[in-house]
Amino acid sequence: MITALLWLLAIAAVGTVIYVVGRLLWDIFQLIAERRRGAEDAELPPLWRDVKVIGIGAQIAALVLIGLIGSYLWGNFTDRADQIGLDLSFDFLDQPGGITIADNPLSANDTVAEAITAGFFNTIRIILLGIPAAVILGTLVGVARLSNNWVLRKLATGFVEFIRNTPPLVVIIFVWRVVFLEGFPRAQEAWKPLGEWFIFNNSRFAFPSLEGQDNFGAFQVVVLVGLAAAAGVGYWRTQVFNNTGTPHRRVLWGLGTLVSICLLGYIALGGPVAMSKPMLDEAGRVYTGGVRMQMPYAALTFALILYTSSHIAEIVRGSILAVHKGQVEAANALALSGFQRYRFVVLPQAMRVAFPPLINQFLNFSKNSSLAIAIGFAETTSIINNLFGQSQPAPQLLLILMLLYLALSLVLSLIGNVINSRLQIVGR
Repeated sequence: MITALLWLLAIAAVGTVIYVVGRLLWDIFQLIAERRRGAEDAELPPLWRDVKVIGIGAQIAALVLIGLIGSYLWGNFTDRADQIGLDLSFDFLDQPGGITIADNPLSANDTVAEAITAGFFNTIRIILLGIPAAVILGTLVGVARLSNNWVLRKLATGFVEFIRNTPPLVVIIFVWRVVFLEGFPRAQEAWKPLGEWFIFNNSRFAFPSLEGQDNFGAFQVVVLVGLAAAAGVGYWRTQVFNNTGTPHRRVLWGLGTLVSICLLGYIALGGPVAMSKPMLDEAGRVYTGGVRMQMPYAALTFALILYTSSHIAEIVRGSILAVHKGQVEAANALALSGFQRYRFVVLPQAMRVAFPPLINQFLNFSKNSSLAIAIGFAETTSIINNLFGQSQPAPQLLLILMLLYLALSLVLSLIGNVINSRLQIVGR
């Protein structure tokens, strides 16, 4: 995967260079054609006073300057690499990494590329859970900051001002050391609520999970069919609402469709899934069943959710205040409750204002995940730092690290921009 991603980013970089140079050449061609057409025009300014000529000249000068600086730096780097005998190839990716990851099948004999891939997937797990949770918490806190309840408003303000003005690394270490390591019991004294279906200690959390049985593959197909049917029902209810004004309730209809299809498939296939219960051995370690969550992962994700939500809360608060006062007065005139006012009137308009700066917070969240190195969670930065200790080449590893975060940022930006374009009102 890492090799494929490197090739993809290299192709993207080459494509960008070709696009920039091609666009510049096209501008030069258009300028030449324009000056030929106006050669007989006495009012045509000379080349040194033509704004377009000056602009194109500045672009060419900038590209040449960047090329010269890059060539100089690359030459110095390669000369130094030759002096110390540093291999600049990426052949080391197929060599044994020599590292392991807790609760991961990765072994010391697996390759460097597999180790980096495992760390990258851990980073993605942080993002998939953390960003939606941060948006939800930040929205709730932002709304609470505008509440008429004095206590709720001051609590929300205190949360935002305290967390937002604390460095994220300090928040992570505080959550790790104080909240999780000291707040939860040791493995031998783990909390086991609800008949030991859940296990909580300062080493890891464990939850029940679904375990595939016979016909599990067929049941997965049934679930996909149910999701497609739920989407179709949701679209149908939306059309009914648009045509008749009848409340769509597409979420309830969609969930009902999905649950019904999955239930029928479960019965017809003879129980293709079963609940898997986490179990502890005599030493208090989770060793089988359920799904396990490492404490560093839980601490890092929770800390980043707190930190990012404090910034999102301010964005949401400012966006709500940007909604015209007349909209709120109209909602009150219709006797809407506080929840209905925010759900149907205020938040839909506020999110159109809030979403562009929210995209920046998503990028900050993904980059702040690299601070996991401080508490020993094996995400991308931590894995590559461990590979340094295995005598792997640092320049290539640092380049891979930067490219991986670049890829994450580009994907998050793309998703965010697509959502933002859907939120905007289309003018006529």
